[in-house]
Amino acid sequence: MTDTSLDPEILAFYNEGYEQDRLAAPHRAIEYLRTMDILVRHVPAAPATVYDVGGGPGRYALALAALGHRVHLLDPVPLHTEQAVAASEESAHPLASVRLGDARALPYETHSADAVLLLGPLYHLTTASGRARAWAEAARVLKPGGTVIAVGASRFYTAWQMLSQDLLALPGAEDAVAEHLATGQHRNPGRDFERLWTTAYFHTPEELTGEAAEAGLTVRALLAVEGPAKLLPNLAEQMTGDEGRERVLAVVRRTEAERSVLGLSSHILVVAHTPGGKPAQGAV
Repeated sequence: MTDTSLDPEILAFYNEGYEQDRLAAPHRAIEYLRTMDILVRHVPAAPATVYDVGGGPGRYALALAALGHRVHLLDPVPLHTEQAVAASEESAHPLASVRLGDARALPYETHSADAVLLLGPLYHLTTASGRARAWAEAARVLKPGGTVIAVGASRFYTAWQMLSQDLLALPGAEDAVAEHLATGQHRNPGRDFERLWTTAYFHTPEELTGEAAEAGLTVRALLAVEGPAKLLPNLAEQMTGDEGRERVLAVVRRTEAERSVLGLSSHILVVAHTPGGKPAQGAV
């Protein structure tokens, strides 16, 4: 039987409530705007049935519902599902469902979705077997030709981020960086959650596409979500003005598929599809 229990360290981190407003901060807005840009281009045209697995408080799920999709949100953190239910009830475009659950054991029927989003689970599944199970479950519930959009945290970005923010002097930071550069495993035993995050796995770009292929999926795109933009010292300032924001987003989009910059993106995103049928096209 598959163990789908959530690591207590990860649960403790998310119980702090960071996730609900995280993407609203100016220096983090690029993650949301870029992810939505990619989703609009690669999620099948509305009305599609979309499973947002590990969807947190529902920021992306509600945005896709507003575009006409039937979005079902699943998350292993009770606080997140409570927040998603509350946000859905207040929305003019509510979610189709919100459930507590795990990416490794999806509560959905086989061949029932047009798209599955794995925007968070893969970097909190620290074993290869756990990630393989999540990929297999995503493939199982997709219709033939269905689309998986999955995100990994980059193994190489965080070292430069911590250097740029003078965080390597924090207790345990040097050891943490050395470990995740060598093995992909990240730990924060001191629970300095605001500065050193929580238990995670950091992918290389090749690992992310390799995991998709091992699940029997065909990779369509491998993209940098933010590129190196989050290392810009004045990113928050640029993202608060229309012209500056559009300049940043335009540069990142132009270079999103460039292999030489993928590793310096905070997040790496893969778009893949299941065999059979014709892969559906997004709105763009």
